[in-house]
Amino acid sequence: MGSRQKHVPPLGAAIVALVLANVGIELVLTAADYGVLGTQRWRAIAYQNGAFWAGLLHDWRPNFPAQPWTMFLSYSLLHSGPVHMIGNMLVLWVVGRILRLRLGVKGFFFVYLVSAVGGALLFGLLTSSPQPMVGASGALFGLVGTWQYWRWSGRRRARRSLRPVLQTIAVLVALNAVVWVLQGGLLAWETHLGGFVAGWLAAALIEWKRGGPLRRRHVA
Repeated sequence: MGSRQKHVPPLGAAIVALVLANVGIELVLTAADYGVLGTQRWRAIAYQNGAFWAGLLHDWRPNFPAQPWTMFLSYSLLHSGPVHMIGNMLVLWVVGRILRLRLGVKGFFFVYLVSAVGGALLFGLLTSSPQPMVGASGALFGLVGTWQYWRWSGRRRARRSLRPVLQTIAVLVALNAVVWVLQGGLLAWETHLGGFVAGWLAAALIEWKRGGPLRRRHVA
């Protein structure tokens, strides 16, 4: 008798929903910036309540009781402007399509959320900046970390050189260094590093829970 195939929800739809959430929020805030909608204070209010503020991990007073906890995820839905948002969403779309053959919806969101939290956590631990931190790049670097873990794990099992993985990581480090200089030190590299490590560890955990190397699977 043939085995019954378990239904797997389409990951593509989940990625589209995530993109639309980020785009929708930025469109509203940009419209407010230009006086088309609401008031020009909306972006400041969004940052005050949704951005990641490292000071809230110490002695700063939150705007609402749960803010020191919710900011670990809410920051990833905010961006510094349309260009920042578009760049991040393009990365999400490209990397998400790479991951869709090996992660279902639950696995994808697990990696995404864990990476967002991991990026914020390392930023909060390492930074001394009083400035807020926003952007989805912590979660995105986590997706890249998952992808690179798969490459590392596969090459290690096949006893192949790990140099391509190390070269990719070196390129990411160099790119962060260049952008950090160009942005006058305002790039949250700590978030990128924390997200990458969290995504790498999340991929290792998923592989371990599945009892071995992640297997490719098609999704509808």
